[in-house]
Amino acid sequence: MCTAISFYKDSLYFGRNMDIEYHFGEKVAVMPRDFSLQTKCAGVLRTRYAVIGMANVTDGYPLYADAMNEKGLCAAGLNFPSNAAYAAGAVGGKRTLAPYELIPYLLGSCADLAEAKSFLAGLELADIPFVPSLPVAPLHWMIADASGSIAVERTEEGLRIFENEFGVLTNNPPFPFHRENVRQYLHLSAANPEARRLSSSAALRAAQTAERVTKNAAPRAREGAGGKLSPFSQGAGGLGLPGDFSSASRFVKAWFCRENSICVSEAASCVSQVFHVLGAVAMPRGAVLAPDGRPDMTIYACCMDAANQTYYYKTYDGGTVCVALNAARKNADGLCVFPLRSEPNIVTEG
Repeated sequence: MCTAISFYKDSLYFGRNMDIEYHFGEKVAVMPRDFSLQTKCAGVLRTRYAVIGMANVTDGYPLYADAMNEKGLCAAGLNFPSNAAYAAGAVGGKRTLAPYELIPYLLGSCADLAEAKSFLAGLELADIPFVPSLPVAPLHWMIADASGSIAVERTEEGLRIFENEFGVLTNNPPFPFHRENVRQYLHLSAANPEARRLSSSAALRAAQTAERVTKNAAPRAREGAGGKLSPFSQGAGGLGLPGDFSSASRFVKAWFCRENSICVSEAASCVSQVFHVLGAVAMPRGAVLAPDGRPDMTIYACCMDAANQTYYYKTYDGGTVCVALNAARKNADGLCVFPLRSEPNIVTEG
């Protein structure tokens, strides 16, 4: 379970919730320029661009869950069980990567979304684990830069690339389902519905009902008695917006919140807004249980500021932490790894 969003406000901000019932050794990792990235079938890549993101680092290899490169290209892998299907092995005529190699290889070699699309057009993904003890994860991916975003899925039909005009990705079903499902919610609005005048007969019945209910009460204004009804609460334009934690519902809710986002262009405001949108679809501990009974929860949320090359994250209990992709880290001799900080961000007055 996960949710990813891309948000543009004079610059790209890309974020995701990691919803999972366990920790996977996650740390912020910077892969520098000219890093030797060994692959199973495609040889060694000497990376052109530095990359920062959340990863499990095993044997010096960054197994990225989400990341951004120094050019502002971002990517995230999201759980896609029962639908993800990979090739059995290397495919002739195509560059073949294991799924865990996709993010570091693509971000280490592609400057923008146009280059990423070209790279993906000649790519195959194979069912090859990092090591036998780490099975291949069933994933699909969201990739974005300032020009837009795409969803990438490898199913039984092969590798498919979808233009993602919603700037949102969650989990199952495949992306075409989510694209169609959103059409059921086009009536939603951040604005309240306008007051509606009833038909004459309906207005008369409403007035009579209101009169019977209030004949022994003190005189007061009565909605409907004059033939007009208005919403009784702010937020009525969003009635019907899904609120559960299923992937289909999170897709719609994240899209609605993203589409109606209001913030100033200042980076701090945009980063805060991304975290608020992700918070609207985050999983509190205990609200969703995995099949084994463990709580599926948002163990971290992140936001990548492409213009300022900064990676922000929040753990479940912790405050906001930022790690910059600065010059020293871009040109380091090896990986730079930063353990997550989870201290509660609580300030006591006085």
